[in-house]
Amino acid sequence: MALLEELREAVVDGQAKLAVAKMDEGLAEGIEAGILLNEGLIAAMAQVGKLYEEGEVFVPEMLMAARAMTGALNILKPHLVEQKVASSGKVAIGTVFGDLHDIGKNLVVVMLEGSGYEVVDLGVDVPEERFVQAINDGAAVIAMSALLTTTMTNMQVAIRAITEAGLRDKVQIVIGGAPITQQYADEIGADGYAKDASSAVRVVRELLVS
Repeated sequence: MALLEELREAVVDGQAKLAVAKMDEGLAEGIEAGILLNEGLIAAMAQVGKLYEEGEVFVPEMLMAARAMTGALNILKPHLVEQKVASSGKVAIGTVFGDLHDIGKNLVVVMLEGSGYEVVDLGVDVPEERFVQAINDGAAVIAMSALLTTTMTNMQVAIRAITEAGLRDKVQIVIGGAPITQQYADEIGADGYAKDASSAVRVVRELLVS
C-alpha cells in the first residue's frame, strides 16, 4: 500500500518529520501496529542496512535514517503494547567496563529497535555483573562493545562471569567495536562478531533463529 511505501522512503531518506507524519497517518487510517512495524520500519531499516553494506550510504546517512525511525517508533510503541505485538527477541547491549565510548553502541541500539527487537541499553562502562543480571532479567542476546584495545579484554572477563554464573548456555553473545576481529571473538568464546551496526542486526537475527 502506498502509505507504507511512503513511510519506508521517509525513513530511508532520513526525513524525520515526514516519517512521524506518515506514522500518524497510518495509525489514523487504522493500519495495524504490527504491519506498520514490520512492513514500514523494519523493512526500511533492512534497506538502509543493505545500502550501507553495499557502500551506497555511509554512517551520517545511517544516523539520519535511524533518527527518523526512532521518531516514528516512539509514536508506534504504545500501539504495539496495546496490540500485544511480540518483539523479535530481547537484547541487552553495553560498552564494557572501563570504556566510555557510545556512538557505535547507540547506533546499534537504534538499528536493533528498528528491526523489532526489545533492547535494554546498559550504557557505558558496564561491569560484568550487569551483563549477568541482564541475562537473569530475560535477555536472549548480550551485545558488548569496546573501542579501546585496553578495554576489549573486559569482554573476556564478562563472558567468564556469565559462564561462572551458569548462564552461558542461556544466551547468545555478540561483540564488536573498532579493535575487535572475528579471530578475537573466536578466542574468547563469543557466538558472533559484528563489524558495524548493520551487520550487528544480521548477526543477532541469525543467532536467534539458529
